[in-house]
Amino acid sequence: MEYMNNNEHHMNNNEHMNNNAVEYTTYDRLLRAWENSMELVRDYEMYSKRIEDEKIKEVFKRFAEQEGKHASELRELLLEYKNKNSENVN
Repeated sequence: MEYMNNNEHHMNNNEHMNNNAVEYTTYDRLLRAWENSMELVRDYEMYSKRIEDEKIKEVFKRFAEQEGKHASELRELLLEYKNKNSENVN
């Protein structure tokens, strides 16, 4: 009878689990990051409109602008990646 140490047994269990795992693609990660970034833009804008303290209001306005730039860049990457990969399929 072959004996496996705990690490080997654990690795075999992980290998089995990985066969059933859902894998995220680069496209999935870009899409999720873009969606999260857009949600942050909306949240920061909403906070800036509902806060009376001018210093804090300005911080949230600045965060919304910065996050908007992130969202824009992520969208560009997402579209480039999608177009590049659709060309490779055809």
